[in-house]
Amino acid sequence: MKLTILGCYSATPRTLNNTTAQVLEINNHMFLIDCGEGTQVQLRRHKIKFSRIKHIFISHLHGDHFFGLVGLISTFRLLTRETDLHIYGPKGIKEVVTLQLKLSDSWTNYNLIFHELTSKQSELIFEDDKVEVHTIPLDHRVYTNGYLFKEKEGLRKLNRKAAEKANINVAYYRKLTQGFDVENEDGVHIKNETVTKPGPKPKSYAFCSDTIYKEEIVPIIENTDVLYHESTFLNQHKHLATKTKHATAKQAALIAKKAHVGTLILGHYSTRYDSLSLFKKEAQEIFENVELAEDGKFFEF
Repeated sequence: MKLTILGCYSATPRTLNNTTAQVLEINNHMFLIDCGEGTQVQLRRHKIKFSRIKHIFISHLHGDHFFGLVGLISTFRLLTRETDLHIYGPKGIKEVVTLQLKLSDSWTNYNLIFHELTSKQSELIFEDDKVEVHTIPLDHRVYTNGYLFKEKEGLRKLNRKAAEKANINVAYYRKLTQGFDVENEDGVHIKNETVTKPGPKPKSYAFCSDTIYKEEIVPIIENTDVLYHESTFLNQHKHLATKTKHATAKQAALIAKKAHVGTLILGHYSTRYDSLSLFKKEAQEIFENVELAEDGKFFEF
């Protein structure tokens, strides 16, 4: 699982700072999460292939999280893309995108498939045989979701020596890795766990975009390997966080602690602060395993 931070600052793009966008590579999928201004430039800068992006998840309709979307869609068109593009986001995202395409006479030569979200409860919005994606209902000034990406259980590891000793025909080895019991050459029922071991532990990643401190999300993200949680402010400006419906680094750490996540990544920083290290220091007073998102930084888990 690899996470590339394309942008992680709040409000407006600056010369050296980009607004929210990130790419998650998980089990052969490449998901784009949010798409602030300049996202396609960042994708090029970090040599991420446009053609591999087939699913885009937008948390909410504030400009610093989706103003780069129409530009990216238009560039895909200019590159003669043919692959379908799925866009998940709040109700209204289809209208705002298609209106711009209509007025600029820039209809795509590939299918744009919108999945508009309205539920305030967590729901499954994407699933295949490898990965599933659930919404994380957040509380911001407009309708907002985070997203939970979870790998499914993979194949089990075959203990070949144990299988041979159990006199199991090799034709059944594939079935064993899929978790099934089998009969051996003597017609004896062989339990799967006696000749296999669990495969790699499925990984999970939770993206929590703009939100106030919301403990209700804890059961949804519990035991997640990696949590990205917005931390626009430090605790000294908690009153501003409350007023603007954002969170502090301390509050993000409290969520991480209560949810027993593996790693907390902070982001969506206000540019009022001189050093990002202040965010990490504040969060580590509550939760030890803290990382800082930075434009262009990537994490492998």
